[in-house]
This record gives sequence, C-alpha cells and structure tokens, in this order.
Amino acid sequence: MRVGIVGGGLAGLTAAIALAEKGFDVSIIGPRSTDSNSYLAQAGIALPLLEGDSIRIHVLDTIKAGKYINDEEIVWNVISKSSEAHDFLTSHGVTFTGNELEGGHSYPRIFTIKSETGKHIIPILEKHARELDVNFIRGFVEEIGINNGKLAGVFLQGELLKFDAVVIAAGGFSGLYRFTAGVKNNIGLLIGDVALKGVPLRDMEFVQFHPTGFIGKRTYLITEAVRGAGAKLVTGDGERFVNELETRDIVARAIYMKMLEGKGVFLDARGIENFKDRFPYIYSVLRGEGINPEKDLIPITPVAHYTIGGISVDAFYRTRIKGLYAIGESACNGFHGANRLASNSLLECVVSGLEVARTISREKPKREVNDAPYSFNELGDVDSIREVLWNHAGIVRDEWSLREGLRKLKEIEVDERLKLVAKAVIISALKREESRGAHYRKDYPFMRKEFEHSSFFYPNV
Repeated sequence: MRVGIVGGGLAGLTAAIALAEKGFDVSIIGPRSTDSNSYLAQAGIALPLLEGDSIRIHVLDTIKAGKYINDEEIVWNVISKSSEAHDFLTSHGVTFTGNELEGGHSYPRIFTIKSETGKHIIPILEKHARELDVNFIRGFVEEIGINNGKLAGVFLQGELLKFDAVVIAAGGFSGLYRFTAGVKNNIGLLIGDVALKGVPLRDMEFVQFHPTGFIGKRTYLITEAVRGAGAKLVTGDGERFVNELETRDIVARAIYMKMLEGKGVFLDARGIENFKDRFPYIYSVLRGEGINPEKDLIPITPVAHYTIGGISVDAFYRTRIKGLYAIGESACNGFHGANRLASNSLLECVVSGLEVARTISREKPKREVNDAPYSFNELGDVDSIREVLWNHAGIVRDEWSLREGLRKLKEIEVDERLKLVAKAVIISALKREESRGAHYRKDYPFMRKEFEHSSFFYPNV
C-alpha cells in the first residue's frame, strides 16, 4: 500500500516514520524539511510530564486559552498522549535541554532544545525516515487528485502520482498575510484545493498573531520563552502596559493598540542573565541586525504566526474523502479552540502524525480511481491577497473592514483556491459577531454565549 505525505515538517516526518515502521511504502512530497515552520520552531513542545504538573492542568490551560470552544474530547485525547509523543521523540534520538514557561501555561512545561528546538528535531527525524527507506520527492504539489469525490493521488509538475492514501501535512496559511515570520510559501493552497472539491473548513476566522516579531533583513520571531525568562514589554517612553505572560491574543492586541497610538513598542530583555547562552539563535540574529539584547531595547511588532483553522478532520484525522487525511497545522479538529496555547502546536504535530499512522494502518484504504482532472495554472497576484487579509482581517476587525476586504478580494486575479481561503477567513469572521481568542471585532468587543461553538465553512453552500 502506497501512502503519500505532502509536507516534511514535524507532523509529516512523524507520520512517515510511524507508517514506515509498520511496513508501508511511504513518500514525502514537498520542499526540504528545513523549509518548514517546524524547523523554525524556537521554544519547544508542551508536555505535562514534570513533577507537580498534570494532564488535567494542561487540559484546563488549553481550554482556557481556547476561550471554551475547544472540543474537550480532542483536547483530552491529544494531551493524554504527551508521554507517547515524548517517548517517540527521545527514542529517535531527540534530547531536550531544558524547560521554559510560556504565556497561558500554569507550569514551565515547554520542553526545549536551546530555544531553537525545530532546528534540532527536524534533521534527526529526517535521518531516521531515510534510514527506513521513506522516499523523499522534492517539488511543489499543485493539487490533490480527486475524481468525483474519490482520491487518486497528488499532482506534481502536472503528473499524477498515484497513492492509496494521502496525508496533507503542508502547514497552514499564515503566508497569506503581509507580515509573517513563518515560511512565505505556506499560503494554504491545498486547504483551498480540497475545500473546492467538497471538504469543509473549520474555524478559519481564528488567526494567531505572535506578539513579538522582529522585522529586519527578514521577519523573525522573538520566542515567548524570552518573556517567560523575564523580558518586559515597554513603549519608547518606558511604559509597561500588559502582563507579558497573558495568552498571545491579549498581548498581540495590546501591542497593536499601542502602535495605533503612534508609540513604538520594545522588548526589554536586559534583565535576563546569560541571554546569549539561553537564546543563542535569537542573540545571533539580533547581533546581525546591530542590536545587542543584553544592552539594547528590541523593537517588535505582532506578525501572523499560526492559523488555527484548516481542513476539517475528526479525532482520527480523517476528512470526508476516503483515503484523504490532514494533520498538523493543515488540519482543524477543535484542539486549539479560538486561540492556540503556546507550544501546543508541536505536541499536536507529533500526536496527529502518530494517530494518522494508526488510522491508515487500521483502515488500509485502497485507491478507487486511477485518474483525476488537472486544473493548476499560475498562482497570480498573491501579494494583493496578503494586503487584503492584513488590512481587513488582521488583529482588529469590524464589519465595515471585513466587507471592504470581501469587495477588494473579488477584484484580485489570483488562483481561485487562494481566494477561497481568504474568503473563508473573512466570511467566518463576519459571521462571528463577537470577540473570542484570536478573533477580535471592535464592533463586538465581548464574547457572546450564542457563539460558543466552532464554525464551519462550506464553499458550495
């Protein structure tokens, strides 16, 4: 049985290793694993394994951060597999170096490797995948091959690669925003592709902005662990205006509002001892930009970081198309709710990769069709979509701005699948007439009981 995994980040590599160890013929299709958001992950993975912590406390932290619309069954299911996720990583050669506290967590449960965790984990797992004879096919998957609701495979450079099962692990769509510290090519093309072919999307209005982005020669993240270590957020005149360890939506919005007042916002990390040793990657980046974090204030701005919504899947990461699965940031099953708790994403990547391998092993789907229509053309004016989403569906929204974004969207000449992703974000945000988690509307600034549920987007309805 042949399984194709689109994307070689943490979720994709985990699934590939787990499937290969079960004897499946596995291929990872996509760019290099180092070109993934997983590789860029700094802080680490949230695991409630240390003395004094518990699964229950972590579950409660996750639901609180998610503003109470998380699927509780999914939350318990994912977090209860923390030991399995930890053992999978350590048994394949990963060695954690410390634990950090991040916003929204009630315990320092972030297992990290020198605050550049992804750079250490991804090469180790890729090496194991290659040793297990996982086939790596480099290239850009243009679309998923689906014929009359049945899976055929994936299209690569116009050629249909046939698979019995396909796992989408290609990341989210934060690259559809003007400013992101993630991989710019993460634009959600395959999310829009499967939606166009009948798969619903879920919770698309919830886009998480990381509070402390640094825009220099390119855009970088200043990991939340720096604030956990004691760094303060201040304006140019020294005003401290927010609890730095609140959840990301609150901190990002507070920074954004100060910026609207015309004030520069800075991260003051000068009180952290041994900054260079604790955060070597960030230190080297900032020094390369002419900033010494041990002596200078660090100018920061919120940037699009993590897209909570995605392809709607169940607890076993199945879509409504037989043989088609989605994991990691590409997928949404209600784990994060309205706001992702820091470092829960890498936990979800590992758990979803292991779980989807079990699902495929149990179901053993077989390809029912051998061909599929191919319709890929040039992507078109992606930058205009980035401007629309940043300006009209960003950190702070309202009805007028969202409707104006929809109007502008119609005029952009771009691949219909990208337009569909942007439309899903805007329409879902319009329908949610409240503020909850990563979705904030200044015309509805409070949570409302009638919206205490997930949202689903059906493009053909």
